[in-house]
Amino acid sequence: MDESPSVRTPSHIYTAPRTAVSQNQGAFRTHFNFPGRAVPDHDDHGYGPLATVVESFMDPGTLIRMHQHRNEEIISWVPDGVMRHDDRQGNELVTDADHLMVMNAGSGFWHAEETLADDPPLRMLQIFVRPHSLDLEPGIQHEPIPAPTANDWRHLFGPEGSDAPLTARNDVDFYDCRLDAGATATLPSRAGWHTYLYVFDGAVEVSEVPVGHTESALVTAESDVAVTATEDSTVVAFAINPDAPVTRQGTIGR
Repeated sequence: MDESPSVRTPSHIYTAPRTAVSQNQGAFRTHFNFPGRAVPDHDDHGYGPLATVVESFMDPGTLIRMHQHRNEEIISWVPDGVMRHDDRQGNELVTDADHLMVMNAGSGFWHAEETLADDPPLRMLQIFVRPHSLDLEPGIQHEPIPAPTANDWRHLFGPEGSDAPLTARNDVDFYDCRLDAGATATLPSRAGWHTYLYVFDGAVEVSEVPVGHTESALVTAESDVAVTATEDSTVVAFAINPDAPVTRQGTIGR
């Protein structure tokens, strides 16, 4: 599949346009964002433990039948609509703007996804993290998340031991932010880590580099980096340890 070219700026900000890697299954449509492809000549579609960020659409009345995932951490972030989950462990869960779900697939986890006929159209991100080890204990986390505060980053998942409400089994921290037009926030970062940003809605400037709707940027700078909204925007950011040990046998993310 063809992939869109990336652009490197002088300040170690690598930007990428909307992905050209998509699958259209009618009522279920996916667009695969590969953070590693933002870096020219990078030999991995993922970036460290972050394998891919998938923008997913489901029409009302859509069922994705029971299927298995293995050896990946799958995070469902649902700002628009509802995603209904059931699994062979007996869970029936609804993920929406007030909840986050992390499926720690480990050695194997079976689940199905659904929208009902009277549900609104669903647009979400499904985030695939490579775990640090193969065949870990499978399980699921589903928790309410704090209400967002305008122009502040909300920490939603992180490595085991972090202060985030949910965890993934590798070195990735995940944040979201609703930025008012003209507002500025400092991009989340950790010493020695890099940060991948994706614009879910709106448009921003990352250290004066424009990043538009469904575009992304990978920031490798050591200094603080400003994100300024040029219109009302919803953005997500991943602080990533590029040197974390990773496995590459996930069902989808790899």
